[in-house]
Amino acid sequence: MKGFPENFLWGGAICASQAEGGWRDGGKGIDTQDLRYFDPSWDKAGRDENRNINMTSERFEASLNTDDTLHYPFRHGIDFYHRYKDDVELFGELGLKIFRTSVSWARIYPNGDDPEPNPEGIAFYRDLFERCKARGMKLFVTMLHYAIPVNLVTKYGGWKNRKTVELYERYSRTLYREFGDLVDLWLPFNEINCSRFNPYNGAALIKDREPDYMNAIFQCAHHQFLANALAVKAAKEMLDEPMVGAMIARFTSYPATCLPDDVMQSVLDENYKNYFYTDVMARGRYPSYTEKMFEELGVKIEKQPGDDELLAENTVNFLSYSYYMSMVSSTDPAHERTGGNLVSGLKNPYLKASDWGWQIDPVGLRVSLNQMYDRYQLPLFIAENGLGAKDVLEDGTVHDEYRIDYLRRHVEQMRLAIEDGVPLIGYTMWGIIDIISCGTIEMSKRYGVIYVDQDDAGNGSLERYKKDSFEWYRRCIASNGEEI
Repeated sequence: MKGFPENFLWGGAICASQAEGGWRDGGKGIDTQDLRYFDPSWDKAGRDENRNINMTSERFEASLNTDDTLHYPFRHGIDFYHRYKDDVELFGELGLKIFRTSVSWARIYPNGDDPEPNPEGIAFYRDLFERCKARGMKLFVTMLHYAIPVNLVTKYGGWKNRKTVELYERYSRTLYREFGDLVDLWLPFNEINCSRFNPYNGAALIKDREPDYMNAIFQCAHHQFLANALAVKAAKEMLDEPMVGAMIARFTSYPATCLPDDVMQSVLDENYKNYFYTDVMARGRYPSYTEKMFEELGVKIEKQPGDDELLAENTVNFLSYSYYMSMVSSTDPAHERTGGNLVSGLKNPYLKASDWGWQIDPVGLRVSLNQMYDRYQLPLFIAENGLGAKDVLEDGTVHDEYRIDYLRRHVEQMRLAIEDGVPLIGYTMWGIIDIISCGTIEMSKRYGVIYVDQDDAGNGSLERYKKDSFEWYRRCIASNGEEI
């Protein structure tokens, strides 16, 4: 095949907790992202140190007992909750074929275990989804993008407790019942391997409460695998044509050298960071290397009778992943490190990096697409890709040629992967409109083709402005990837 297929799904993505705001509006409950603290006066070192990868009990409790929004940017986001109608019009003008967003569990069930869903939350998402459909967009909906109702953590212990699996299944069935006629693709978990690399975000774990932190991480992962399988099972029972996928943050890794030890380290890094998660959800079983991996990590998870059968009988029918960078693997402890999505990694001397140290590697996207399809033989979807950068608003726009160059080079590698024979069905550019950064909780790390007038302290008009990349992406979509 030459070029992109006619039905290729060009789109954009956001996340409820990073965009919506309105943390107390419409009956919404408090969720775990509402408790992530940020100080706009922090310098880069302070921001790196305070990313809340390991949440503490002291900070968790203090955050529960304040209505402060200055130091909790996810509580106000970009006010998408109140401005979504105008934003959807901008997405329609852009020509998006598909829009990816998440549903806030705490908007649907404010406490997670409420006897009935919140009608105001359901009404909000139904109106949002109907407006997207009216503008010609398909919908790719993430059921859980990190944030779970805080009550599930304080009352049950979050994902450590199988009660959360039960409540998640009920939540997924509610979403199918309420929005199954509108949503085209479903994703039970965003970047499910995040539970390993950012345990608070991914698994709602508070480190100082865990006597065996690593074991807790993988017990939570097992429960999330069960929840994912139950969401697949429910979709098969409730939807006419269920399309339920899985997603990881893809950590593409190359050997640092042709030293055989480095090559073997790359194999292990790919298995432990990436394929372990997709093997379970796409192949329906824990892979053979799990035993050694768990032994090395000192992990022993608890399963119940029927768990293995549930996983085996309810595998996903497409795979998606976020791709921002690649890394290298080495057995040399002195190898230079650099920043990255969820994890830092080893530096590749052949690659340039973003303002935040993420190594820019368009070819790695093609590499990862070929590897994933070769391993699983399932349709693939790039759920996130984009460039976080410091943008400057000038005369009502942003001249972001650097972002256009980044996107152009990644689109070209997707085209080549399709020509390689990879069935890539869609691409949702991350942060299609500027949102609060998940990793660093700052506004100044911008991804969008639409600029939002707001600074790290929450000051600004919140007006939306089209960047130069807006027109570039509009032409790319309209030409199905030919005019880039």
